[in-house]
Amino acid sequence: MIECKRILAVVDAERDNQPALSRAYELASKTGASVTAMMVVYDLSYDMTTMLSPDERESMRDAVTKEHAKWLATHLREQGFTETDIVVEWNNRAYESIIYYTLNNQIDLVVKATKKHDDLASVIFTPTDWHLMRKCPRPVLLVKEHDWPEGGEIIAAVNVGSEDDEHAALNDKLTLIANDYASLLKGSVNLVNSYPSTPLNIAIEVPEFDPDTYHDAVKNHHLKEMRSHALKYGIPENKCVVREGLPEKVIPQVAKTLDAELVVIGTVGRVGISAALIGNTAEHVIDELNCDVLAIKPDGFVSPLSV
Repeated sequence: MIECKRILAVVDAERDNQPALSRAYELASKTGASVTAMMVVYDLSYDMTTMLSPDERESMRDAVTKEHAKWLATHLREQGFTETDIVVEWNNRAYESIIYYTLNNQIDLVVKATKKHDDLASVIFTPTDWHLMRKCPRPVLLVKEHDWPEGGEIIAAVNVGSEDDEHAALNDKLTLIANDYASLLKGSVNLVNSYPSTPLNIAIEVPEFDPDTYHDAVKNHHLKEMRSHALKYGIPENKCVVREGLPEKVIPQVAKTLDAELVVIGTVGRVGISAALIGNTAEHVIDELNCDVLAIKPDGFVSPLSV
């Protein structure tokens, strides 16, 4: 069962409606959690005020922050949200304030809305979204504007083909969380796993290499591991998908076919140069999805902002 006592909903001042708050309240109504609405503000004109005294600059910050706090309180009342804690902080790196607040206030879940691209039908993710997925130690739920109907489909994106303990533990964690949300929303869980295509360079360079035998061996290994994993959690075989291809292609295709409401996915939280050069598989997957995404860190993850 989901143990969620405190939810942090990130508010975007540029939006008329607040899907993150709506989703946070929906979850709070089912779990008994409290909701804190947080807005991070920064005025670029502040960078041009270096000629002012420190007191004057601080007064400017306070005035802007109080103005947004007043707007937020009024906006929440107009939207029908009550009994919500309000936090407004000044920072030109919004993700830092969000993560620090999460760490210092025992937040169990961070909820943030994604944005619609002006010219495309797809959802885009902001730099703040990426930083939260990489660095926030708590689950991050990225939402779009839609309802969560009962009986919806929930996907746990697993990697059953890997033999290392970290991936196995993350698979277990993702499946348990997906089951919890399915119970909460009266939905059903689907397990989705992709496996790599036969490397063509080996088929060309090694004459005795049999690509068909290799392909069948890899596929059968993933099917066997998927059956074993699904059996452990009571998930029927018709709710398991094992498909050849890259995860960033397979998972969005399955999500679209199922019209999934939520995809639960693990992210290793790679940061620094390796993140810039390699990126995370989860991020490539998320960029192609058009539904809510719950990004989960492996056990033992330590946020670089907590060091």
